[in-house]
Amino acid sequence: MSVQVDPKVEKNLKKIKHRLLVFSGKGGVGKSTVAANLALSLSQKNLTVGLLDVDIHGPNLAKILGVEDKRLDVSPEGITPVEVNGNLKLVSMAFLLEDPNLPVIWRGPMKMKAIQQFLGDVNWGELDWLIIDSPPGTGDEPLSVAQLIPATGALIVTTPQEISLLDSRKAVTFARRLNLKIVGIVENMSGLICPHCGQKINLFKEGGGEVAAKELGVPFLGRIPIDPEIVALGDEGQPFVAARPESAAAQAFQKIVDQILKSTSA
Repeated sequence: MSVQVDPKVEKNLKKIKHRLLVFSGKGGVGKSTVAANLALSLSQKNLTVGLLDVDIHGPNLAKILGVEDKRLDVSPEGITPVEVNGNLKLVSMAFLLEDPNLPVIWRGPMKMKAIQQFLGDVNWGELDWLIIDSPPGTGDEPLSVAQLIPATGALIVTTPQEISLLDSRKAVTFARRLNLKIVGIVENMSGLICPHCGQKINLFKEGGGEVAAKELGVPFLGRIPIDPEIVALGDEGQPFVAARPESAAAQAFQKIVDQILKSTSA
């Protein structure tokens, strides 16, 4: 499915220095959690950041970032995103739902129209980064998103199991066919640090993401360990990297962000 880029989208994107598509070969790998915490980590470095949730059927970034009770400001001049902090703005389908328990039952053309409006009608302003939380997989929606946002870098989220090699290979091939710069692979859920003894427990093995990166010739950005507080704080609407900056997982996010910034400044 080819997508014609709206002139308004092109005009808006010219104000954004870097555009990073966060996606995965399959669902359930913690992609949205990674996207939210990476965006927040970038904003903590005094960078202006937009976070766009285009996972139309599962828009949960508003919940993770603690702003689910807010709404987008819509006027004839456009759509004003929700401010998470002074440097981070969020646009999500969640802000348009009257009842968060109701599913979004839309066909492809309606979803693409919504995504085009998020890109063309939102007053993002001047941004250093736009982080796009894409739907999982390599199907129609991620394809359309990638076509709508030209020259976007791609960050692939995977898990440590060897089976992740298959999904990561598909995701990398998908990005390359669309001529996206692959910023790297992130291995999420990479071991559990025991809260009692401090030892690392490899619940889902370790190293699948790094093996995939080496095999496919793309950068490996790092591992994010499992931390039960990521789940607990996410349910409470407290961004993890802000609430627990001293934790191993938050420090892993910071190192990944440093790698991303280094690669894009080169």
